[in-house]
Amino acid sequence: MIGWAVDYAIVAIAIGMALTAWRLVAGPSSVDRVLAIDTLYINTVALVILLGLRLSSDLLFEAALLIALLGFVSTVALARFVARGDVME
Repeated sequence: MIGWAVDYAIVAIAIGMALTAWRLVAGPSSVDRVLAIDTLYINTVALVILLGLRLSSDLLFEAALLIALLGFVSTVALARFVARGDVME
């Protein structure tokens, strides 16, 4: 039963990632694109965690932590760039 639920969640997150990728390409403004990138990295973290559960791999949980850390830093940098025009002061 858990395997079926994980498989269903993987498919649902993959569909969400496809829709978010469409928003990234078709977004009318740069703010929409930054939010799409933020959502993509969150979905990627969720997908890697689910694959770690499905494959029973501890290495994938560490990869999810690394993706989350890099995603947060890149979102802050992109938001500062969109708001101010530069990242560093």
